[in-house]
Amino acid sequence: MALTVLAGLLPLSVCLLLTPGPTEAGRLLVVPMDGSHWFTMSSVVEQLVQRGHELVVVMPEVSWQLKKSFNFTVKTYSLSYSIEDVNREFKRFVDVQWKIREQNLLSMMMTTPTQFFDYFFSHCKSLFEDRKLVRYLEETSFDAVFLDPFDMCGLILAKYLSLPSVVFTRGAFCYFQDEGTQCPSPLSYVPRGLLGFSDTMTFRERVQNLLFHVQERLFCRYFLKTAVDAASEILQTTITPYDLYSQASIWLLRTDFVLDYPKPVMPNMVFIGGINCHAGKPLTQCGT
Repeated sequence: MALTVLAGLLPLSVCLLLTPGPTEAGRLLVVPMDGSHWFTMSSVVEQLVQRGHELVVVMPEVSWQLKKSFNFTVKTYSLSYSIEDVNREFKRFVDVQWKIREQNLLSMMMTTPTQFFDYFFSHCKSLFEDRKLVRYLEETSFDAVFLDPFDMCGLILAKYLSLPSVVFTRGAFCYFQDEGTQCPSPLSYVPRGLLGFSDTMTFRERVQNLLFHVQERLFCRYFLKTAVDAASEILQTTITPYDLYSQASIWLLRTDFVLDYPKPVMPNMVFIGGINCHAGKPLTQCGT
């Protein structure tokens, strides 16, 4: 079964992401995430363009880092909020985090301002309200969707268009990456994110790991409710995070076992190294 899945996925990754020539180039629909997420994805997007692939990037008009480019086609859609609204809510969110950073997930769920994340998780509805843009996407023949999964809009769009999806991420928030890929993640061996435990946990740490996982399951349902409700409305059926994450064809993981402890992975999960920031500039040479 694993070999069959891998055989079907590798041609997609090789043809769309690795081929240098225009004769084998593909047409990709790119759905990025704003902020620092775009720093890393943009470098890959530029490489795809240089290798002859045709890219259509869908982005909201209101953003921090998402910018138009002459190298690829950009389709934008309007939002109901402004960049000033985003900046204001982000400041509120950051201010609260400095005060509650020692609390657990349940406490954070009760005290953290949610409007900032509601903006990101609800903007996909604005995309689908732009009927002209949706019609263009429906009528254009794409080979796959290249997406950042954080705000789930790329996953929603891939499911709506029935297209294979290539997920580009440092690691999906919450536990849905493990469940969606059906990847084993035993709590006695694999530490949950943010805890800082190793893969050789003490009994006390394993108990903490279990308790954190329970909190995580309660928190994530609440945290992603806006995105899941939007997906159910767009797709006109009841949608769960598992429905969206389980459809991903390939997971390109911006990490490595050098950065994270070893854990089980599935055949369609590919480690591409720690690409997580702007390309560094050469250090200045100081004479002695």
